[in-house]
Amino acid sequence: MKFIILPTILTSAMSLLVLAEEPIRVGIIGLDTSHVVAFTKTMNDPKAKGHVPGAKVIAAYKGGSPDIKSSISRVDGYTKTLQEDYAVEIYDSIEELCQNVDAVMLESVDGRPHLAQARPVIAAKKPLYIDKPMAATLADVLEIFRLAKEADVPIFSSSSLRYAKSTQAVRAGSIGKVTHAIASSPAKTEEHHPDLYWYGVHGCEALFTVMGTGCESVIRRQTEDGLIEVEGTWAGGRTGIFREGKGYSGLAKGDKGEAQIGNFDGYEPLVAEIIEFFQTKRAPIPAKETIELFAFMEAADESKRQGGKPVRLTDVIKKRK
Repeated sequence: MKFIILPTILTSAMSLLVLAEEPIRVGIIGLDTSHVVAFTKTMNDPKAKGHVPGAKVIAAYKGGSPDIKSSISRVDGYTKTLQEDYAVEIYDSIEELCQNVDAVMLESVDGRPHLAQARPVIAAKKPLYIDKPMAATLADVLEIFRLAKEADVPIFSSSSLRYAKSTQAVRAGSIGKVTHAIASSPAKTEEHHPDLYWYGVHGCEALFTVMGTGCESVIRRQTEDGLIEVEGTWAGGRTGIFREGKGYSGLAKGDKGEAQIGNFDGYEPLVAEIIEFFQTKRAPIPAKETIELFAFMEAADESKRQGGKPVRLTDVIKKRK
């Protein structure tokens, strides 16, 4: 018996294979941070060190905040790089961008416009990754998650510090249940954001990666060197400390030993997580954990205003709602 493979069937099968291998078309909102070039290179350039396949940045919306010099002064330069080096199409509106992509990375360095910029993405039903800080207020963080849940749109936000190899190993149980942890990072502030939102979020993200949810209260202090130190008390008497420092480091202690945490292993691990998120449409971090992280940082400012008194996270969340 002879089997005949019809050309049309073969052609259709090959077409389906090609479609299956097509990278996810990614749009970027906000061209005012070095992340846009780093992430685009990692996704788009097969020759780049740490190249992560599966997605390609094809479109962008400039954004930029005129009252933050480190934002507005970078927009034109990063726009030029994306256009000339990666042939990225620049759109005049977020709505138009969303019509031409499969997923979106919100990269605006200023957290204040994030809620407004996220609205049209959520309305367009596009999976959305939001770079740090997720917003400039806890109230906006809560609203973004509410809108996304209401529209059944997958979103997540994270610093790259979450995905350092050592930090992830501890989260996965390498030293058992973590009972105490300290994470350090630079904590440069910006006047329009709570103190830790702008840069301290990196160390706080590493801290929450290993501690998880369950933080009940926060006390903010100042070290002898005049640096920020924030201690959180978790359910069951567990403690976690963010300490301002010059670099990225930390130590976690568990019931099976201790391990270093808080390193910066580059952007590639985060980019890989973003691409998998776009592919699966499943957020890798529970909304509850991210909300608690931002409540921790906002409670730290409230503790400072109250002269170092303990502040409960539930009170801060309730007030911001």
